[in-house]
Amino acid sequence: MTTRTEELVYDPYDYAIHDDPYPTYARMREEAPLYHSDLYGFWALSRHSDVAAGFKDGRRLSNRYGVSLDPASFGPEAHRAMSFLAMDPPDHTRMRALVSRGFTPKRVADLTARIERITMSHLEPALAGGRFDFVTDLAGLVPMDVISELLGVAPSDRAELRRLADLLVHRDAGVLDVPAAGIEAAILLAGYFSDLIAARRRAPTGDLTSALTVAEVDGDRLSDDEIISFLILMVVAGNETTTKLLANAWYWAARFRPVMDAVTEDPDRVPAWVEETLRYDTSTQMLVRVTHGPVELLGTVIPPDSPVLLLLGSANRDPAVFPDPDTYDIGRDASKLISFGAGRHFCLGASLARLEARTVLRLLAERCSGWEVDEAAAARVHSINVRGFAALPTTTEAK
Repeated sequence: MTTRTEELVYDPYDYAIHDDPYPTYARMREEAPLYHSDLYGFWALSRHSDVAAGFKDGRRLSNRYGVSLDPASFGPEAHRAMSFLAMDPPDHTRMRALVSRGFTPKRVADLTARIERITMSHLEPALAGGRFDFVTDLAGLVPMDVISELLGVAPSDRAELRRLADLLVHRDAGVLDVPAAGIEAAILLAGYFSDLIAARRRAPTGDLTSALTVAEVDGDRLSDDEIISFLILMVVAGNETTTKLLANAWYWAARFRPVMDAVTEDPDRVPAWVEETLRYDTSTQMLVRVTHGPVELLGTVIPPDSPVLLLLGSANRDPAVFPDPDTYDIGRDASKLISFGAGRHFCLGASLARLEARTVLRLLAERCSGWEVDEAAAARVHSINVRGFAALPTTTEAK
């Protein structure tokens, strides 16, 4: 007698998936490595080898509709909000080359001292009381302040930009589209950055916004609309994903005490802590591609213009690449993690995200002998692309 198993359903809007997608990912890798959603019409790749190949298959899988399924951002106008994330060559090649003239490795490296200063300005008052919210008092503040310093956003404007960025990614239960508050937030962000660009054209400074206004490749320059879309991408993607990375690292080290003990006893292990967090519970869980014409994947022909989800969160837990993948182990080789994508769309901000995470977590590891999180009071962000916490009450033990 055969026991009927529960039907395999992957719904990226389901709050249960936001709480814990990994058992569903495991079933997808095993039972349906090319999963099709009858409800939403998308296809999804879940195995590491297939996700990695999908990132590099720009000839058949396009970025032109953006990287999210949200109806308001998924489509031919996606580049207006997602910049070069929603472009194919030659537009992607041109845009990324121009942006890279301003967003250089040196500019990122030069932020190190400022990241430390910004972190300490939030960390010292947080640790002074012994109990604080890791997200609202630290992890949600540092990345926005760093991005703001990079772009030239005034300190008095940063809380409002953080609020608008949060509105852009949050989804209430049952809401598939960008809510009215998110649309209003996008309009306000565009207006803010339009004014900032105009000010920098009149009086350039040393910030990235100024650099983008004069970036040039073979006589070609960025338009104001192109700069605005990139700055919104920086504020939303650069801020949100790093905030979630920090909180995920903090949360899982509290759950896996050997990791906490290892990094507090030897802060030189913090980089490994960051990398394992990127693998174990990556901030960006999935990105979307669209088929160029009919595309055959894993023996199935997918129709033209069909969304194909690349499930980074699943790929990073694939036992074919990472032995014992559901164990949080900073001693493992995490070099094949795919959290920042691959190929020509490899995340331009990967080095900044790593620098921020390593700096913040090292300063914490040097000052704390341990910590606990109040799981009952913790709250998750609800987004189809991003996984992490909106609140993470924490109690620390000082060294």
